[in-house]
Amino acid sequence: MILLVVYVALLVGSMLIAGWFQRRRTRHDFASLKTVTFGDESAVYSSRTASVVSIITVFIIWGAFTGSALTPIHVPGPFVGEVSFDYAAVNGAGEQDEGVIKVTVHRRGDAADAPAIDPGEGFAGNHSDRVPERRSVLLKLAGDGTDPGFRIIEVNGKRIDPEKPVVLESGTINLIANNSLLFEPYSGLQMDPIWLPAPESVAMRFVSIFRDGYQNSSLWEHVGASVLRVLAGFIAGSIVGIPLGYAMGLSSWLRGWFDPIVEFMRPVPPLALIPLIIIWFGIGEVGKVVLLFLAALWVMVIAARAGVAGVRISKIHAAYSLGASKRQILRHVIIPNSLPDIFTGARVAMGVCWGTVVAAELVAAQRGAGMMILVASKFQLTDIVLMGIIVIGVIGYAIDITLRFLERLLVPWKGRV
Repeated sequence: MILLVVYVALLVGSMLIAGWFQRRRTRHDFASLKTVTFGDESAVYSSRTASVVSIITVFIIWGAFTGSALTPIHVPGPFVGEVSFDYAAVNGAGEQDEGVIKVTVHRRGDAADAPAIDPGEGFAGNHSDRVPERRSVLLKLAGDGTDPGFRIIEVNGKRIDPEKPVVLESGTINLIANNSLLFEPYSGLQMDPIWLPAPESVAMRFVSIFRDGYQNSSLWEHVGASVLRVLAGFIAGSIVGIPLGYAMGLSSWLRGWFDPIVEFMRPVPPLALIPLIIIWFGIGEVGKVVLLFLAALWVMVIAARAGVAGVRISKIHAAYSLGASKRQILRHVIIPNSLPDIFTGARVAMGVCWGTVVAAELVAAQRGAGMMILVASKFQLTDIVLMGIIVIGVIGYAIDITLRFLERLLVPWKGRV
């Protein structure tokens, strides 16, 4: 929740600052000459400044909440150091005594000894212990277990009971049911590396796997296997889906025939089909490609059908008035005007395929980015998981940029007619 609030605040702040600078400069382009720009898609362009600021913002937030050495700003981290506090206890005879507890909180992975302390002469006694950061330690006191009436009543002069812990600057002290103290050092706002490692940890893991490989395969072999599966499933889904979408958009009978099937399968997540895919096609490469094919098929069908439905009827009437045949109308009117919707569907289908490839590689895959993520997650290797996610995201983004370029190249009239 804190990460979301910080991200939204930085987004709004950067947008307001960029808008102020933009209003102070004069623009001399086509969009500035339009009388109406709100709602006109052709007047909206991707701000490169916003893209750069967005990436930097995500990196700064990531580094700030993981204690990265690459970012100068950090949120408060876990407490590390020595903490000392007093406690008061009573014994079975009703006598009261006080003791001192010292705990060394050390960095995880570092060796540390408990601080030296005089055992004390009273029945309460003094105690020392050590605990790694972000972990808790159960403090076994001298009188606990030797005297049935031993009971802790105060910590640092504050009453304590199982329902009322004592909060210190360095952590929290809880009285648990067996009359022992549980000390939990302050964990801070930084993320535990097992939940979110620092950027440099992920980068070092990337270098290590790039050099030595992972699970008996190089990084390029893992990535290449995933890319080939995604492309095979996407291309097969497009080859079948686009003609089927055109047929449903041009024929009432075919639309009535296939519409129940498409609308039934469209909301079914590809992951739900894995058991059937295994039964029908086995656990080899064919099953994985078929799963990705089904993930892309319905998206491409709907995109092509929507493209046909979006063609202006006035253009078709104009073509008929000029003596065009149905084949000419399909080639020169319907296909060109439906290409923008098809490219949009292709980008969505590619994203769905990349989201499905992890599940596709769950079944007996020897190579693949998804397989690498799944194996690493079993051993809580979060840096490898995050590295795999970043690799998949970068490749998916590169493919999306390629589709955008092809769209600008092949559909230059998008938004203009």
